[in-house]
Amino acid sequence: MSGIAVRDLTAAYNGTPVLRGVDLVVGPGEMVAVIGPNGSGKTTLLRAIAGSIPVRSGWARVDGRDTAGLKRREAARLIAMVPQVPASPRGMTCFEYVLLGRTPYIGYLGTESAEDRRHAAEALERLGAGDLVDRPLERLSGGERQRVVLARALAQDAAALLLDEPTTALDIGHQQTALELVDGLRRERGIAVLGAFHDLTLAARYAERMVLLVGGEVIADGSPATVLRPEALELFSGATATVIAGPDGDPVVVPVRPGRRRTP
Repeated sequence: MSGIAVRDLTAAYNGTPVLRGVDLVVGPGEMVAVIGPNGSGKTTLLRAIAGSIPVRSGWARVDGRDTAGLKRREAARLIAMVPQVPASPRGMTCFEYVLLGRTPYIGYLGTESAEDRRHAAEALERLGAGDLVDRPLERLSGGERQRVVLARALAQDAAALLLDEPTTALDIGHQQTALELVDGLRRERGIAVLGAFHDLTLAARYAERMVLLVGGEVIADGSPATVLRPEALELFSGATATVIAGPDGDPVVVPVRPGRRRTP
């Protein structure tokens, strides 16, 4: 099928079993948030789907193609991934870095075309980073770097976008800018988006569905309102929190100090 499909996926990281029989589907144009406590397997799941780590059993497919064993250029045409800690080559400008997202479309002995350069420039502009074009990567703040990394992923024009904590280094304004852009692109282009999030309220605001991963297994899969229940939040290192409806009806996770009465 098109989009992202995972069936009975079992995988390990550094020899330690992490994922156990994971089933997951993200349709074209859909955005799904993977949530769960630290060490639950969120990053490993994204890496397994991207084909960057081997799977022990089961499979992961993007647009109907098994991602295991794909050559790097083939995988890059299908999947764009924003990692938690992206590499930042020294001496490279932001524009040159974003232009790397066009590598899968450039011949082995070729050079980038005017179209490739246009894609890179537009990606930077849409993320509010047009003024960073000539800035060296090593001179960026954490938030600026994250916007440039997102721009590179968007310049790939891939069928699936994998986001590993994409807004961690961003202030609230740039968080909204980045996720509004992702939301618009997945609707406009039919991109399947799967993102791992720590910020549960932010995830609930932008994802149509949530998948709760605990101990490498899917515990819940459904709408944010269905998944974000007080009993589920207790799985996050014993968090004490409640869920209320925000102004637009989306769930908002509110921490509650132990010993104080929870909001009904």
